[in-house]
Amino acid sequence: MANPLEEMYDYERWATNAIIAVIGLVSAGIVLESLNIENPLSDFLYDYYIDPVLQESSSDAGYNVPNTLTYAILLALFAISLAAWLRYLGIDPSDATLLALMPYVFWAALGEVIEDASMFDASLESYFVSPAIHFQTAAWVMIAGALGYRIANSDLDSDSMRSKADSTAMILIATQVVIYYSSVEAGGIASSSDFVNSPMLVCFIAALLLPSLTANNSMFDFTIVQRTVFIVGLGGCIALTGPLVSYGISYPDDVIIWPLFVVLGLPAMLVYWMHTNGLPAANELAEAGHIAGILPPGMTEEEYEELESEEKNLIESLRNKAVMASPVISLAVAGQFLDGIATGIGIEEFGYSEKHVFSARIIEWFGSAYGFAAIKLLLGGVIWYFFAIANFEHRQQHLRLLISLVILTVGMAPGLRDVGRLALGV
Repeated sequence: MANPLEEMYDYERWATNAIIAVIGLVSAGIVLESLNIENPLSDFLYDYYIDPVLQESSSDAGYNVPNTLTYAILLALFAISLAAWLRYLGIDPSDATLLALMPYVFWAALGEVIEDASMFDASLESYFVSPAIHFQTAAWVMIAGALGYRIANSDLDSDSMRSKADSTAMILIATQVVIYYSSVEAGGIASSSDFVNSPMLVCFIAALLLPSLTANNSMFDFTIVQRTVFIVGLGGCIALTGPLVSYGISYPDDVIIWPLFVVLGLPAMLVYWMHTNGLPAANELAEAGHIAGILPPGMTEEEYEELESEEKNLIESLRNKAVMASPVISLAVAGQFLDGIATGIGIEEFGYSEKHVFSARIIEWFGSAYGFAAIKLLLGGVIWYFFAIANFEHRQQHLRLLISLVILTVGMAPGLRDVGRLALGV
């Protein structure tokens, strides 16, 4: 008999408890440091985690082996734990949720590029350095999602819900503009007589108008929660684009456009190719009531492996191609390719260096950053293969979604930041 929908798997409990323990240790280390009490916990925490983040905003520090491994483990734990809570709340686990979250991958990258261009003042610059940028991005997702969830579970009719969701999104977008534009204006560059800030005003207006402009658009058949999250993220992206456009117009000699077309264009072509090649198989499975890689409600992987039926034969014959049509898979694969291309061009053509510990070792082993791009494309193939052979139980759909989001976060987001820096020459 299947477990109730809200019941956690054991590994979800372990992940949640591990996160609570980490939060407790970090809090204890910060408190002890603030009280000037000498202890190894605070020393380790500040040496390997907090100080590198604070110093990186001034380009003095970066990643090290302990913090790189820790961030990777914590990211996986958050994905596992969050999957349980999203399932408990009844959040839609379809591809539409990933599409609703996609703007935040761009949001984080845009914010980091603004920080790279030294446009934020001292009060915000450290919040746009990894891993603080990821926590900040997650905070906006949680705020928008929580408010959207509250609206979706109110007694309002559907039209009133959408209207309230749009109004809520507008307020959150305006809040972002006030916080971040204020920091940019105080950052020094924007106060220069050479700085053209009119694009910031245009992007500010466009971001605020976004909810109204999309009011009559179904937008991927989003739910109220998805719509709220998507609009807040997209509006934030438009707002953060303003300072970057202003920077480019103010200092045109530094701007180089061609990397944008290469780094964004090739992965986009890959996504299109995967979608068009996988769609016929995905549609055939959908007509039979199946999604590649997701088991029917109540069926475990062990039961599926033992099953012998024509229906299973149909699934097995189509799944390799069918998964390619899903944005959960195609975007995760393309994100790795994007990061590899951006890294290769940045290092080989513009003299940048790789700060991530493991990536730097791969590049050193190959002797060329373009070798790293090939490895990332190969990694994309491994990601496709994983989703092609993996069987997620019906209750694990949120985990499937978040695995893809984690892959996007560690792949596409750094690549977008790299190409943004290349384009602005910072």
